[in-house]
Amino acid sequence: MRWMDHERIALVETFRAADPGAATLCEGWNVRRLLAHLVMREHAPWKQMLDAVARPEPGQEKRLGHVVAAAGTDAGYDQLLARFAAGTGAANPMTWLGDSAQLVEYVIHHEDVRRGGGNKLPRSLPAGQLEALWAKLPLMARMTYRRCPVAVTIATKNHPAVPVQKGAVRRGATGPGMVLVAGDPVEVALYISGRQRAANVEVTGSEAALAAFREWSARAK
Repeated sequence: MRWMDHERIALVETFRAADPGAATLCEGWNVRRLLAHLVMREHAPWKQMLDAVARPEPGQEKRLGHVVAAAGTDAGYDQLLARFAAGTGAANPMTWLGDSAQLVEYVIHHEDVRRGGGNKLPRSLPAGQLEALWAKLPLMARMTYRRCPVAVTIATKNHPAVPVQKGAVRRGATGPGMVLVAGDPVEVALYISGRQRAANVEVTGSEAALAAFREWSARAK
């Protein structure tokens, strides 16, 4: 079984146990809306794109709101969850991104539900799943920090075989001009995806580099 399938199964159980009206780490989204987002992403991505083009406030997405409304009852929520559990349709472009891209999405949204509800204890994930997740993070970090004014390096303590330099996402500055973001793969994924307040990472660097990094991060939200 693929790691994304393992994670989907675990996420389904978390959705089943959660209060659909509970908050998540996603601004303006409760558990029901987050589940609706995943279903629409995997079964009607064109509607998701239309919502994005409209640039609504979080929680005010028109087409996503229709899916949420249909899942307003216990039965509706169960039906929505069953649709997510069934997996992504073969014709959906999401399948073209590969298993690991889906894995990143599932892991991050899994923590959105868990930590949005106050559970900040890290999960114990298989080493192979963590390695698959870590393999996607350098590119994800390069996209996130491509305009950052300081050099950013990501590292993980649980993968000593992966050289820190492989996580370098911006070069050209060393020493006082570099910031290091270190933690387990799930924590680093949360941090670079904009969930800094919920991520258990260590961010180190010179005082000047850290100040510039934090100022840029605040503006980039």
